[in-house]
This record gives sequence, structure tokens and C-alpha cells, in this order.
Amino acid sequence: MTVKNVVLIVSDTFRYDNLKCYGGEWVKTPSLDSFAEKAVIFDKAYAASFPTIPHRHDLYTGKYTFTYSKWGPIPEGEIVLAQMLRQSGCVTQLIVDTPHMIKDDCNYDRGFDGWIWIRGQENDRYMTSPRSVKLPCDRSKLRYGGRTTIQYLRNVSLRRFEEDYFVAQTMRTAAQWLELNYDQHEKFFLHIDTFDPHEPWDPPRWYVNMYDPEYDGEEVIYPIYGPANLLSEDELKHCRALYAAEATLVDKWIGFLLERMEDLGLVDESMIIFTSDHGFYLGEHGLIGKSIIRPLATGYCPLYEEVAHVPLLIYHPEIKGGWHCDALVQPQDITATILDVIGAKSPIPIQGSSLLPLMRGEDTDWREFAVTSPPIIHGPVAGQRITVTTKEWSLIYAGQFEDALRDNPGRKVNFERLEEIAGKIQNELYDLRRDPRQENNLFDEERDVAEEIHAKLVDFLSRMGTEEKYLKYWRKI
Repeated sequence: MTVKNVVLIVSDTFRYDNLKCYGGEWVKTPSLDSFAEKAVIFDKAYAASFPTIPHRHDLYTGKYTFTYSKWGPIPEGEIVLAQMLRQSGCVTQLIVDTPHMIKDDCNYDRGFDGWIWIRGQENDRYMTSPRSVKLPCDRSKLRYGGRTTIQYLRNVSLRRFEEDYFVAQTMRTAAQWLELNYDQHEKFFLHIDTFDPHEPWDPPRWYVNMYDPEYDGEEVIYPIYGPANLLSEDELKHCRALYAAEATLVDKWIGFLLERMEDLGLVDESMIIFTSDHGFYLGEHGLIGKSIIRPLATGYCPLYEEVAHVPLLIYHPEIKGGWHCDALVQPQDITATILDVIGAKSPIPIQGSSLLPLMRGEDTDWREFAVTSPPIIHGPVAGQRITVTTKEWSLIYAGQFEDALRDNPGRKVNFERLEEIAGKIQNELYDLRRDPRQENNLFDEERDVAEEIHAKLVDFLSRMGTEEKYLKYWRKI
């Protein structure tokens, strides 16, 4: 039977090494482990634009948007994936609990025939009661001093059952949409976007007890980002347990959705994609979070493997699954693949390539490196670094921050505070074959390797159309 539908599941902050197919051993993910046995497992999938909203911008445009855009709404006039698919006669639906895609005038529902927003995640300005909220730990340990956590706890104050948790609501809503639509359209694209296992971490207690049942200390459900030494060893260990429990909850409800697709006969005629936007540090490299967010300074930290490397599993009923593909792939390739499967055309060049030839095992010319970066349009003035990953090396490039700070003197105090908090901002180079944990910086010893990778990066940025006013801070190493 010809594949006519695509279901894209994006789970925010889902580390690749949660899954057994990537070597994970601790986090329980039976549904996704079973799914991986039928899917093509992309071992070297990397985020491109970082973090949450820049990643979705990439997915919807097929472009490396960090080269010209920032966190914010889709620019006026920009054509996005749902519009491209609709022009081919494909029905499009978005079901989302990731609040940043919709709230505060964000417009990531653009082009969809239908969209449903599950309200209340994270800092969604949803509930105003109860006025008094008890925090689960000292507010000094919480991101934004607990402000976001207070809003979140108000939002979930009426929650009673597991079915009321956000990922459960989102997957149940998606299943209901499929029940109503599975036999109504010639072809459809369903994007399901869940914010879990992003913080705040508060899964049902029985999930937490799978990982740390004896803990009786404070629960830091939304830790302040930066050096992890603000937390005790027990608190950090419990953060890992909370995150693992949240990931297991996500897995449970993705399994529910996949079972419903089986019931409806959709598995035989649909491509199903599971991926994430980035990972999260849980003590690795001495960090917790994915950036630096402290009262006196805000900025970026290096994008090591734990954050830049993402899961990507793609099931296609006509392609053998259960095997590992080691090509370097990025979100732009997901966009191109969806267009390929649906038979839609893009009116603009897509900066990725369809993954179908790789999935079929065909010999294909492919990229030599993946590029992961926060938006670069303001220059490297707040610790922005570009990670370039080859099959052997990881270059973490800090840019010409001296030049950028000279041109933007008002950013110097924040930059200096970032270095006081998290250490010197510098170029880094790691041999991923011998040092997969990225503990031994070889930048000085292997300068020629770094310069070769950097030259390829500059060429890449130029080919992606980066304007010189942005590129000028990234030309030298």
C-alpha cells in the first residue's frame, strides 16, 4: 500500500541516550524501544538551530534559520511546510502543548487546516488561581526565582489523574483526531508537539518511584541553569530521576498513540517520525540546563553531545526497519523527507535532502558535517558558540567575540559575568572516537584540524546565504 500520511512527533528536550537503541540503559522507554525495532534509527542526528522555537522554524521552512532569524514568530511572508503540503491536496493538523509555538503572538499554526493548543504548559499565562502556591524547594534553586514554577503550579492545580498530564492530554487529543479523520482524507500530515520532558518535572509519583523511591529532600523541578554545583549531589541525582520519570511518562503516552494508529489501520499507510529539538545537561560538563540563566547574567553554554545530538526514528511501512544509519542528518532533512513522501513541492530551496534514499540503503552523496547553533545575528556577545560535528570530530567555535564586544560595548558586562559563572569562553575540539564524553579539549594540539573544519563552516554559512553583517564575526579562528 502506498504511504499517504505523515505523523511527526516532536518531544521537547528528549535526550537521544534515553533510548536503548542509542545505548541508553537507565531510562525506561518500552514503547519507543519497540518502535525503534520497526524504524530506521539515525545514529548521528543533530539539532541545527537552537533551542525550541528556532528548531521549529527549521522544521517548518527546511532552512538553517539561525543564520538570519532569532527566537520569535515566523517572519511575515515566509512560506512554511503546512502551506506547501496543503498546495498538494494534503490535509494538515497541528496538536501542540508546547506553549512557545503559539503564545505571545507566535504563529506556528501558520498554514495548518486545523490546530489545537493544549493550554497550561510551563509559563503559559493560563490560570490565575490559587493565589498562594507552595514551591517544592527554595526559590533560589529555581529558574527565574520560581516565577515560572508558580505559574505552572497554578496551571496544574486542578489536575487529578494521569490522563490530565500534558503529554497524556496531547496524545489522547491526537488519537481522537485520528479517529475522526483516519478515513476522511486522501492524505494528511499530523504534527504532534509535546513540551515534555522539558521542565518543570512533576510526573505522577509512581513514575518517580521507578528511579529514586527513597529520596526525601527538596524537589528541584525547574533548576536554575548553569553550573550544577548549586545543587547537592542528592538533589542532582533526584533531578536525573525526575527527568527520567518524565521521559518514561512521554514514552507511555506515545505508546498509547501508536496503539491507536494500529487499531485504525494507519500504520500500514503512514510514515511516523519521532525526534526532539535538543537534549539537556544533568551534571555532565558540570552543568545543569542547556544555557546560562542566572539573576546577574544570561547567555549560552557550549552545545556538547548531550544537547546537540538528538534522537531520530523514522518508520516507513515499505522500508525495512530496525537498522542503524550513520549519516549526519538534521531537521532540514526531515522537512525534505515529508515533502517527498507527500509528493509536495517547495516554492523555495530546501536546505536539506530527503532521507528516503538513505532509508532504502542506497549509495547517496551526503553532508560531511552537521552544524548546531543558537541564532548568530547578534554576534558572539553572550557566549553563542557554533558546534560543527563530523563523524570523527566536534568543533565548538566561539567566534570573534572580542570584535563583537568592541562593536557592542553594552554587552561586555554580561559577557564577563557569564565567564565568572561558567568559565572562560573559548574554542574547543574533541575527538569523538576516543573521547565521546568530550572531556579532553584538543584545540591547541590539533589546530590544523580545527582550522580545516572552520573553513568548511565559513563556506557553509556563505552557501546558506548568511549576510556579511552577521558572518563577519565568524570568519576567523
